[in-house]
Amino acid sequence: MYRPLFLLFLLLPLSAQAATWQNIDSLRALVENFVKQQSNDSGRVSEVSVGHIDPRLRLSHCPSPEAFLPPGSRLWGNTTVGIRCQQPAAWTIYVPVSVQVNGNVVVTAYALPRNHIIALSDLRQQSQDIAQLPPGTISDPRDAVGKTLSSGIPAGYPLRADMLRAPQSIRQGQTVTLQAKGNGFSVSSEGQALGSASEGESVQVRTRSGQVVTGTARAGGVVEIAF
Repeated sequence: MYRPLFLLFLLLPLSAQAATWQNIDSLRALVENFVKQQSNDSGRVSEVSVGHIDPRLRLSHCPSPEAFLPPGSRLWGNTTVGIRCQQPAAWTIYVPVSVQVNGNVVVTAYALPRNHIIALSDLRQQSQDIAQLPPGTISDPRDAVGKTLSSGIPAGYPLRADMLRAPQSIRQGQTVTLQAKGNGFSVSSEGQALGSASEGESVQVRTRSGQVVTGTARAGGVVEIAF
């Protein structure tokens, strides 16, 4: 007659004990939601894979666990997200996460040779996991058009800034305008460029008198010499 009550009495301590431990599945869901929210705020589309959390882990139940990004971490590629509890019992764990960040990058429409000057028709945009691409990968075609390839690259290859040289504003043998500027004066003359240079680079010029001077290449065939 009293057996059901007796069994309930025995099970109560076990149920109460289970309720004191933090649910591991809820922590995984917390991490996934945290990463997706951060990705949405940045305007990127991401796929999130939360790593393993040992189900044998015994953490005191936390009514408001907080996900956070450890200092120096970023939410793409293979990274780590922390979870901490302040009360009633303080604890912190770190969960491995893999984040695929999809975004448009600029790739070559076909194979391009070294010293090729990039035109818009040479390029196309393609969605890739930018978390797996090296720094400097170009996302806007306008950052590549008009620049020169420093080496040949195959079709479908993502363009990086370090693969490109700025267009040459001075070419070897070109007649250039020398502009000498100093404190309160400016003098112009002509000369012949002894090398090629992009804007902002140094280039040597032979003046009409035969003297060789070094200046800074500027747009429009101008070489600026400072005094």
